[in-house]
Amino acid sequence: MDGSPSCPPGGPLHSLTNMREGLTAGLTHKQTYVTTPEMRAKQLATDVLSTPALIGLMEGTCVQLLAPYLDENEQSVGFHVDVRHVAPTSIGRSVVVTVELLALEGKRLHFAVSAFNDQGIKIGEGTHRRAFIEVDRFAGGS
Repeated sequence: MDGSPSCPPGGPLHSLTNMREGLTAGLTHKQTYVTTPEMRAKQLATDVLSTPALIGLMEGTCVQLLAPYLDENEQSVGFHVDVRHVAPTSIGRSVVVTVELLALEGKRLHFAVSAFNDQGIKIGEGTHRRAFIEVDRFAGGS
């Protein structure tokens, strides 16, 4: 066996393999975001970026990396996040998120994620896992 998923031609995995050429470990994507008041940690008196918002930016950057490799009826969903938010960033400042695809195993992907603010300070780092899904099947609850 070559380690790839086995499935009859035209079966459920067929459409999940058409766009994979070029999607390999080591692929990176970087995106700059400006933090907005909606991203603030509302429980704090100061206007700083919340951890959920930071994680959302990291997930969104992974989604952007994957976009060119998706088939028409395909998306990816996150299923694991392990991120440390290590420094505050004031709302209004820019954040640069970098993601790297560490591994692709069948429909599952493993990313390294990191974020720096516009002062060059690392504000977050960790890992994120996603999986490819067929939209029609996922929406149907199966």
